[in-house]
Amino acid sequence: MKMLEKEPIIQVGILSSEKIEFILNGSFTTPTGTIFSGNQQAAIQDGKVWFDNQLFDELILDPTTDDASFDLVDVVIGIGFHWERRETQRFRRAIKLIVDNGQLTVINRIKVEDYLTSVISSEMSATASDELLKAHAVISRSWLLKPIINHQVGTGRDLSMMKNNNNGNIRTSRDLSLRIEKYYERDTHTHFDVCADDHCQRYQGITRASTAAVEKAIEATRGETLMYNEQICDARFSKSCGGTSETFENCWAPEHHPYLSKVIDNPTTPEGYELDLTVEVNAEKWIRESPEAFCNTSDKKILLQVLNIYDQETTDFYRWKVEYSQAELSEIICRRSGIDFGEIVDLIPVKRGESSRIIELKIVGTKQTVIVGKELEIRKWLSNSHLYSSAFVVVKSEIVNGIPQHFTLTGAGWGHGVGLCQIGAAVMGEKGYRYDEILLHYFKGAVLTRIY
Repeated sequence: MKMLEKEPIIQVGILSSEKIEFILNGSFTTPTGTIFSGNQQAAIQDGKVWFDNQLFDELILDPTTDDASFDLVDVVIGIGFHWERRETQRFRRAIKLIVDNGQLTVINRIKVEDYLTSVISSEMSATASDELLKAHAVISRSWLLKPIINHQVGTGRDLSMMKNNNNGNIRTSRDLSLRIEKYYERDTHTHFDVCADDHCQRYQGITRASTAAVEKAIEATRGETLMYNEQICDARFSKSCGGTSETFENCWAPEHHPYLSKVIDNPTTPEGYELDLTVEVNAEKWIRESPEAFCNTSDKKILLQVLNIYDQETTDFYRWKVEYSQAELSEIICRRSGIDFGEIVDLIPVKRGESSRIIELKIVGTKQTVIVGKELEIRKWLSNSHLYSSAFVVVKSEIVNGIPQHFTLTGAGWGHGVGLCQIGAAVMGEKGYRYDEILLHYFKGAVLTRIY
């Protein structure tokens, strides 16, 4: 792959609403030269952007000085997750307003390295170790640029820029169960490159205070990406793999990436375990016990490097437990899936991935039976927000006329488990591993390459 001539500028979708309130901290100018500052409002009128008593197909406001910024009011973070909330956030560089799907959408136009400075401070604490910060800078840069750069230079088939299975696939399986499969990708964003929430990468502008260490890590790895076969890697990451990472195809499109294969998150193979975790008995032993792993830590100093304030509300992420009554579980599944199962009779793993995460789950109800996948859809259906992961085993109890009155889910890990394990990487950094060693532990066969 050829080097780029200069650092790319990207567009980040921040917020969509019928009405937007924002504050311009400093002077901003329109393409026609009109200057604005202070409190502002924008809305939709006649299918266009209404601002300053004028209508625009799109509105771009550029800062006139480097220290200018803008505040957005009521930005939703953690959309659909248990930490969802609203807050005012501050951003640098240009603000762009468009109408998209009947909503006013705010887009931040910003250079890649400035974007990464925010992502690293938003995804984890800016006090993380230097090697962890550098490792995360490389994977965040790689994940961001893969579809943009690979698509621009025409280097082969790029599934992340193609139609994915976001709308789901409904069919009947051999045992006449309804089968629903969904996975979620970034191709839902057609007017900007990446969104600002956990669906993509957390980007919160300069709301989260950065540090000299973050800026140093960004500069030290400037333009550096993970590559495989001369293409930028789709460098995924999650909070905790639970001891073993998952493969790409078990969570998203059915395409195998060798650099996103199963990785045991430990210097040596844990003893006493059969590690083919696609086998139910092996998965159950793995999940119910607590094998050694980089991410198996309760060291608060290390966890604070990765977990921001709202992430710290999550405890017992390496191994966790959730309990439901029959009434609770049947109501949650009905509401979250839109399907009336009646009473829930059983939750049966049909297919597990390499990390023991359930890829297909059969939900047996008194009115309906459905096989659902992939892992994120399973997590959505079985929780008011999302289960920590789909690596879980189920115990049914208090059986009355064949109907369980209580369900206990015991699980492993936090997130999809593909690629870099953030907590595991934090531990590796504390143990003295260099950032390249951390990266090549999780992304087998990849190489580090500067592209600008």
